[in-house]
Amino acid sequence: MRARLLGGTDHARALRELRHRRVNFTAEQVHPAGWHFDTHRHPVAYERPGPPEPGGAWELACELVRDYEFSAPELIRATYDRHVPLSGRNMLLEGRFFGLRFYMGVRVTHVVDEERDGIRVWGWGYETLKGHLEQGRMDYEVVKDLTSGLVEFVITGYSRRAPTLGPLVKLGWWLFGRRRQLRFYRECGRRLRTLVHAGLAGSPQPAPLLREGSVVLAPSGTRPARRDRVTFRRHHPGS
Repeated sequence: MRARLLGGTDHARALRELRHRRVNFTAEQVHPAGWHFDTHRHPVAYERPGPPEPGGAWELACELVRDYEFSAPELIRATYDRHVPLSGRNMLLEGRFFGLRFYMGVRVTHVVDEERDGIRVWGWGYETLKGHLEQGRMDYEVVKDLTSGLVEFVITGYSRRAPTLGPLVKLGWWLFGRRRQLRFYRECGRRLRTLVHAGLAGSPQPAPLLREGSVVLAPSGTRPARRDRVTFRRHHPGS
């Protein structure tokens, strides 16, 4: 784990280093006791019943979810290489809490693209890597009910605080972690719905900020600010 007060973060280098990190939990460790199991459904828009409409709400939402545009930038930002296939892609997450910045790795371990039980589903999910504040898995799916036409953004997952946190970070997580996690789910739903409706009204789709080569910072509209150079940053706080 690295901690710094002044200067910037080399996001591209930190992203490359994630290839050497493994998922920080096993399926056998996941148990109802001590883990949070979440499902949050956010209505996005309605289409006509039947398959997704070309250029409609479902397709727009899929593009935004693919690019991590749904994330609440005041809470979580992500750096990733857009040329790396989605399945297996590493992402460097930046958790933001007042003057603190936590840099943590996740890896996309599954992608879903299917029709089942009267719904059309596309999405992906990641698992946390060694050094993350948490242990767990998150799934982000765009779901259309083929009968009603309702398009939803469904966030599901399970997680717990990483047992390797130091005492100060552990205290902060106990005080604020779960509340900010639930706030993140709510804000993601609101942001995606707003972006989809803007796209349906004719606004151009946002694109993540290109940082270096094919490495991007998401969501769009966020960029390193001057004040970010005077923040306390910890890399892989769960190490």
